[in-house]
Amino acid sequence: MSFLGVEHSLTGRRWVGPPPEMDRAAEMLAQQTDLPRPLCQVLARRGVPPSEAESFLAPKLRDLLPDPRELKDMETAAARFLQAVRHKQRIAIFADYDVDGGSSAALLIVWLRQMGLNATLYVPDRIDEGYGPNAPAMARLAATHDLIICVDCGTLSHDAIAAAQRADVIVLDHHLGGETLPDCVAVVNPNRQDESGDLAYLCAAAVVFLMLVEAGRQLRAAGAKGPDLMAMLDLVALATVADVAPLVGVNRALVQQGLKVMAQRQRPGLVALSDVARMDTAPNSYHLGFLLGPRVNAGGRIGQADLGARLLSTDSPAEAEALAKRLDALNTERRDIENAVRAAALAQAEDRGLDAPLVWAAGDGWHPGVVGIVASRLKETANRPAIVIGFDGDEGKGSGRSVSGVDLGAAIHRLASEGLLVKGGGHKMAAGLTVMRDQLEPAMARLSELLAKQGAGEGGPADLKLDGVLMPGAATVALIEQIEQAGPFGAGAPAPRFALPDLQIRFAKRVGESHLKLSLSDGMGGGIDAIAFGAFDGPMGDRLANHGGARFHFAGRLEVNTWGGRQSVQLRLEDAAEAK
Repeated sequence: MSFLGVEHSLTGRRWVGPPPEMDRAAEMLAQQTDLPRPLCQVLARRGVPPSEAESFLAPKLRDLLPDPRELKDMETAAARFLQAVRHKQRIAIFADYDVDGGSSAALLIVWLRQMGLNATLYVPDRIDEGYGPNAPAMARLAATHDLIICVDCGTLSHDAIAAAQRADVIVLDHHLGGETLPDCVAVVNPNRQDESGDLAYLCAAAVVFLMLVEAGRQLRAAGAKGPDLMAMLDLVALATVADVAPLVGVNRALVQQGLKVMAQRQRPGLVALSDVARMDTAPNSYHLGFLLGPRVNAGGRIGQADLGARLLSTDSPAEAEALAKRLDALNTERRDIENAVRAAALAQAEDRGLDAPLVWAAGDGWHPGVVGIVASRLKETANRPAIVIGFDGDEGKGSGRSVSGVDLGAAIHRLASEGLLVKGGGHKMAAGLTVMRDQLEPAMARLSELLAKQGAGEGGPADLKLDGVLMPGAATVALIEQIEQAGPFGAGAPAPRFALPDLQIRFAKRVGESHLKLSLSDGMGGGIDAIAFGAFDGPMGDRLANHGGARFHFAGRLEVNTWGGRQSVQLRLEDAAEAK
């Protein structure tokens, strides 16, 4: 049954409220804890019983951090790492070019610097070298280093790691492993096929952090002391959110504690990046995912691949400022490129049909640095797994994004094993691939078939799931601050979304090209301001701007808006429906 009777909203969605058993659980929480009902609705959705509400709202890393030795090869990796430190061996770090790779590399560089060692950073060029270790680069690094640590990559790089004959290699990764592992000192990866899967949700930076925890334990056992790891949690938090790792289990504590560290503004790179992004409030998961993350990524997407890792690891405020400005400019350039590719890809995908198990598009000259972002946009539009591929000659490099319940990484891995792809891999929600032009159509047909078997393509536009009803007068800054304690919110833990029913529009104004600013009233003295980003990209903008006095139900997420030193509540509007 639809929520508030909304079967077809202004964005074409059905509204779905919490099931009766969740409402009962929220009521029990409210009675036994005296917490506000809206907060209890969020806790009930997360499956938190009354007895655990207090500890859930104040997660302690020491209570949630797993024993690093639960992961295979962990003790061996940490021991070889410390051997290199003790003997002042030459260490190279081979990192992926995204936020997770850059944060992972920065963790090691900063830790080693505090121990008196300078590591060599190597980040492959996305276009010239592609993802992960390659044989020429590994051979060059091995000729001048004793230990190479591959972070956020390497699990499937058998040939490249074999080329590093003169150096030891450690892999610290989280991507889906194959049936065999490369021949090296250690492969620490919660997504190895022989792992339990209990920690499969960790990003690479969290795996690196756990390795440093184990290294610290081994140091203490030998009567020595390592750097302060708690001060490095800002990097782990950034990577976890930007890599869209589920905010569950220890990830939740890592991000919550990391945000507190970031708020202290001690890391020059993140301070400079926050300033160019014009962040004027304490950081939260939104800032990490939508302001900081894209800028760190910009170097790997369309610029110099190592800019993000260099920014995150520098201890020089002057260098940090210069790198942050460069990344900010690249991010603006990236947006322009993305918009052009997105328009072309969406038109092509619409012609092909958005109701198939797989939505895909391919084009000549589409920049490989933006195909992943565009795939994400197609996925959101169609509520289907999406692949976007850019061709350079006969070879195409693509990226895919999936929807909940559909394992895209496994399907891509299967496709590669069947010979339809040059290579491919990833994890459940995201994957990369390389395909030859003459194999494009059969590869996409086979991928669509594999995804259909997992249930892709069975749903229509995604239902809008709501946590409950809230009246404008109850939406206070204090309530939002209490709800934030149930966070951080993001992948696997969506921010609570409430319906504000039967409101009239007092004021509506178009802002920028496609946004809409509103002032809403319940007619009884209660009101709230709202902002709908991208409202005019669909039918919602015009209908609300030309409301003609009609009343509407509104749905979205509550946030605190800070302006001129004053705080007020704002609704980030996602959908609306006419009140019958």
